[in-house]
Amino acid sequence: MKGEVGMHPDAARLNAIAPYFTMFPLSFPLSVLEGKARPTERVLDPFCGRGTTNFAARLLGLDSLGVDSSPVAVAITAAKLVSPPVDDILEEARRILARPAPQEVPQGEFWQWAYHPEVLAEVCRFREAFLEECSSPARQALRGILLGALHGPVYKSASYLSNQCPRTYAPKPAYAVRFWHSQGLRPPRVNTLEVIERRARRYYACPLPPKGAVTLGDSREGETFRGVRQKFHWVITSPPYFGMRTYLPDQWLRGWFLGGPDTVQYNQSGQLGHGSPERFVEDLARVWRNIAEQCVNGARMAVRFGGIASRNAEPIELIHRSFSSTPWRVVGCEPVPPAPKGRRQASSFLGKDGRFVGEFDLFCVLG
Repeated sequence: MKGEVGMHPDAARLNAIAPYFTMFPLSFPLSVLEGKARPTERVLDPFCGRGTTNFAARLLGLDSLGVDSSPVAVAITAAKLVSPPVDDILEEARRILARPAPQEVPQGEFWQWAYHPEVLAEVCRFREAFLEECSSPARQALRGILLGALHGPVYKSASYLSNQCPRTYAPKPAYAVRFWHSQGLRPPRVNTLEVIERRARRYYACPLPPKGAVTLGDSREGETFRGVRQKFHWVITSPPYFGMRTYLPDQWLRGWFLGGPDTVQYNQSGQLGHGSPERFVEDLARVWRNIAEQCVNGARMAVRFGGIASRNAEPIELIHRSFSSTPWRVVGCEPVPPAPKGRRQASSFLGKDGRFVGEFDLFCVLG
């Protein structure tokens, strides 16, 4: 990583510990910060998602704070801000696997087809252990590893714990069961510890100095930032695109693993208002005003934003309106260059007519 003396080239692997729907690439926050941010400056992401901004800041030796209303996002980000020895992670995994049988194991056709019964019992052991306590770096890393391995494609060499599944988003039960039935796909008896060890050695073999923090909260609410003592110099973020209502359902399995219900929930608790453009704009404006109070005068913000073709709203108009009643001044706007084919998650936002709404980066200054 340019600018990082002694940084191992594999250190950036940790950014991929677990997928998250609508994540932006590591190159975005790095391009904003590298060579511009001073060593003592601090970085904020009020919609941190899987913590890419925070991880970029860590690679550059900068302190940061990530905020998100999703426990899944917070857990993934936390795993990218610690560097426990691999042996500590594996020892913690062995201790948890040696626990008595779990007290609660979800029942039903989906769970019978999604996981081998022995694997599901092991997953539940980890779930119960993390719900009891997950403050140590080893447990936070292990939790992140398992969130990434919880579901995904079946390969010859087991990389995931589930039956055949998408990697990024959780399958909906009825559809998944029909698919597994029709294809005759039974859940494999995966060696859970081997999966953990492979991932631990991949993601934590190149330790980084600890840097940064993440908190569960709603960036629209001032209470979320009450404990913040030092102000921020940089804000790099990507708020949910207007009309994107599937963050919680698409992460329901990881949400269950972190203590949520064992069925898909379609509520919008803690999410920006998507009922109308006006509500969405005002919610975003509340965030911009809140974080302005946490930043130094002259702080700089970079916002990646886009839209989905199924919503009749121009994303560039929405984001500009969201800043109009805030202390932030828009100083630039650039389109996001096309990504390699098949490697851009926003491509999944195509409308029925195949139209794609492009993304852009907006740049602002406070004051």
